[in-house]
Amino acid sequence: MNVEIPLQIRTAASQFGLGVPYALKVLAGQLAEDPGMGQPSGEPDVLTVTVDGDLFEDCPTLTVGYVCEADRIRVQYVSAVPVGPASHTQERHLQASDEVMAREVEDAWRRIAGWLQEHAPGSFSALRAGVNDTVVAALEHDLGIRIPADLRALWSVAAGDDGVDGAGCLPGNQALMPLDAVAAFYGQQMDSQTHQDSLNLRRIEADRITVWKPTWIPVLSYGVTDRTSGLYVDAASGYLGRWSRYNEGSGDEIDTLATYLEDVADMLETPALATRDKPGLVGGVLVWGSRLDPAQEESWRPLT
Repeated sequence: MNVEIPLQIRTAASQFGLGVPYALKVLAGQLAEDPGMGQPSGEPDVLTVTVDGDLFEDCPTLTVGYVCEADRIRVQYVSAVPVGPASHTQERHLQASDEVMAREVEDAWRRIAGWLQEHAPGSFSALRAGVNDTVVAALEHDLGIRIPADLRALWSVAAGDDGVDGAGCLPGNQALMPLDAVAAFYGQQMDSQTHQDSLNLRRIEADRITVWKPTWIPVLSYGVTDRTSGLYVDAASGYLGRWSRYNEGSGDEIDTLATYLEDVADMLETPALATRDKPGLVGGVLVWGSRLDPAQEESWRPLT
């Protein structure tokens, strides 16, 4: 049985340690002999197997998801398990934490969507419906990285924002990126990083450039079609980060996806306490004050 590990997945996994490529090579041999060695993952047709990092030098414990097809095995994702042996109790705790994060994200987004439906129907009608696990699994396949539980939860209730006049409904008029845009932009950024990596070989360490990391998953963009800047979720840390084509305002955010969305919901429901941005309305559309078009100033009504 042929075992296929896409280049993008191998590249991303190599960030976890120098011993990871060898560990995956050993696993591939084991899977070729015993394709059914994995356990059900809860995702359609995806099995998971754990690679014990203690057996390999400079390799953390890994979780590998794969699919058995008619004539091959295809690895879908590779993720590093937190340092330290995980007991059944710890595994249950991690699962419970994922469920809590997912519920927090879903609840926060429903508060936002509910407010939009009542007060800004133009913005509400631009939101795309959520997607099922099969669609997210296909995106994981494209990216070669496991989608965190909180991001899965968001996409289950909203999978993009078509915006109004090119502007989205989140602070700064940022837009929730559709999944096809997520995949396209991630691939573009990884290609840019591959080019930089070839140049970095000739640069001193202080001058080396990081355009994108394999664990960064883009979520929000400056506008519906404007990708000059935006926010990503770092699948390794769980925190948001900002990207910018002009290297402005880049760096880690102090928010998780849940705390960011909860703050947005709070600002809409209690605008007097808004600190991140100032929400307002132009007709039936939500427009944030930090990027108010001069042509909209007369018709813009700040929320009170």
